[in-house]
Amino acid sequence: MVNPDKLYRVLRFFIIVGSIFAVAYGLLFVSKVTYPFIIAFIIALSINPLVDFLERRLKMPRTASVIVSIMIIMGAFIGIITLLITEIVSGANYLGNVLPGHVQTLVQFIQNFITAQIIPIYEQATLIFKNLEMNQQETIIDNIQSVGQSIASTAGSFLQNLFQGLPNLITWIPNAATVLIFSLLATFFISKDWNRLKTRFTPYLPDKARSSGRRIFEDLKKALFGFIKAQLTLISITTVIVLIGLLILRVKYAITIALIAGIVDILPYLGTGTVFVPWIIYEVITGNLSLAIGLLVLYIIIIVQRQIMEPKVLSSSIGLDPLATLIALFVGFKLVGFLGLIIGPVTLVILKTLHEADVFRDIWKYIKGEDSNNSSL
Repeated sequence: MVNPDKLYRVLRFFIIVGSIFAVAYGLLFVSKVTYPFIIAFIIALSINPLVDFLERRLKMPRTASVIVSIMIIMGAFIGIITLLITEIVSGANYLGNVLPGHVQTLVQFIQNFITAQIIPIYEQATLIFKNLEMNQQETIIDNIQSVGQSIASTAGSFLQNLFQGLPNLITWIPNAATVLIFSLLATFFISKDWNRLKTRFTPYLPDKARSSGRRIFEDLKKALFGFIKAQLTLISITTVIVLIGLLILRVKYAITIALIAGIVDILPYLGTGTVFVPWIIYEVITGNLSLAIGLLVLYIIIIVQRQIMEPKVLSSSIGLDPLATLIALFVGFKLVGFLGLIIGPVTLVILKTLHEADVFRDIWKYIKGEDSNNSSL
């Protein structure tokens, strides 16, 4: 006969698992339709210290403090974007002046390479091909045609996807503008009524959930700001290293290139290789081996420091163990991709906070039935 206690434990276990999946699915569904307001909540959370400072120290009304804070953040963001655009335009003008000469050099190199290497190989291959039997020639021709059709099909699919993506890009712009407007408006109202919203929802929570929720919220806020701080720190380190290296190599427009390298450093898979790999290849082709070697050494230094510094900076900024942070980064990246680099540490913070708040212990006690009668769920 089945022991009722064990049956109830199994049933309570499935209740917990089902509740977790239901909440996760519900949050995922809700986030798809409310993401502008989630963005607004994050922005409001970010500017809340500045709003409180203006309200308490400068005696400004809450509404005025929120407006000034949003304007300061937007002004700083627009200023940084303007500075980057100015540097990029300046570098683009320089490239526009020197690029034709580099292109001519590259074309001349390709012509010389074809003349010296490709044509002799082609002549030898033609001679060998003529000496083959008819069925062998037909096999080679069929393989060449198959490769050509495959290349044409791949190129056609690429162009088709490219042109099909243009309407999506055009429709994305007004959608992004709409999301931005709603996010800014929601940021204003959330930040303005921050204290009222907090006092309105808090009394409805049990004392245990209130204390655990407050701790989880504070730790997540610390993790969010810590992650942003860590990324800005890593980008700054990369930018400074690139700038110093380019100045040592006496490269023109080192500041512009360093800023671009710092920005692309956040790209998944690519990173600073987007800048350095084509550059190194070009310098090798044009015969400037000293600069190519210097850029290669600089690129290796950037990669090594990124791999070493990222777990340490993230762990110190978020407050996690470096090994646990490294595991969370790797698992998140493998499961979700680039977003996993964010989701992994955040999930680790949530699990750590739940453990410290004894949530897992309470769940286990509920499953075992220690806080309830054996005959009830």
